[in-house]
Amino acid sequence: MPLTADAVAAQQVQERLKLLYGIIQDIENKRSLCEQSINTLQRFSNDDKGLNSQKTKSLIKNAMAQTDAEREAIENALQKIHEIRNIKNERRIKARTSTSNKEAIRRGTWIKMLLSSAQTLPLFVGKVGEKAPPLCGAIPAERNYVAKVGDTVVALAKLVDKEDWIVAEVVSYNPGTTKYEVEDILKEQNQKDRHTLGKGRVIPLPLMRANPETNPEALFPQGKVVLALFPQTSCFYKAIVYKQPTTHTDEYEVLFEDSTYPEGYSPPCNVAQRYMVPYKQRMKGSTSAASTSQGGGSDSDSEDTYSKS
Repeated sequence: MPLTADAVAAQQVQERLKLLYGIIQDIENKRSLCEQSINTLQRFSNDDKGLNSQKTKSLIKNAMAQTDAEREAIENALQKIHEIRNIKNERRIKARTSTSNKEAIRRGTWIKMLLSSAQTLPLFVGKVGEKAPPLCGAIPAERNYVAKVGDTVVALAKLVDKEDWIVAEVVSYNPGTTKYEVEDILKEQNQKDRHTLGKGRVIPLPLMRANPETNPEALFPQGKVVLALFPQTSCFYKAIVYKQPTTHTDEYEVLFEDSTYPEGYSPPCNVAQRYMVPYKQRMKGSTSAASTSQGGGSDSDSEDTYSKS
């Protein structure tokens, strides 16, 4: 009897988990060898033999080789994790299109899923001096980039009585019209859960986190105007970067534009790298976090009438 699609997916995940377990053990072995090489180099360099001796050069070369081996093993592990995530995502997309399970998921559950997605977003680990690629941290997508089916994006969609930048999933892309069909992750806030939008109304979310210690160029600088996910919602609003992350586990601190405060901005709020994208300014009308909380207003329905700040 042939296996069902779910059974095949589960089998694929288990196979990769077994491989991942072996890779993790290999990482630990390589890390131990790397530490031994570095300790040997440190002990030898403390002697009076000098840093330019042939022995020292040999120890440095060995330590670098051990470090490269550990890095390659870590990259291999990250690749397996990425494959597992893709398999699960494909099954989730198929389940979503064949059933109405999405409608039964509560708002609080979706918010927790957004937070979990931010925490488990892969960390970019490059070679020494390697620049972060597109869609890593603050690095935008390339101009001709097209988000894949199932990808999470920020979409400017018409809700019940206004337009907002919302978290959505890509359902399809038509290269002829260059339009996306996206699905609002929180159907309860919207009478229409699917939207057909031009590329100018869709912003891909980062696919990797940036490490501030190795790739600071992939972070939004302090004072930069961005679109950021407002806490406990699925909507993005204009904000200013108040404080950058200092480690790969830290979040940004941002000030949301909010007219209910005398300064015009909210107190600092924490936002994950996953939910920070370059700001797009609407040419007609705008919506802030404050206006949404107070009921908001209707914006222009015109397509792609935006400029980057």
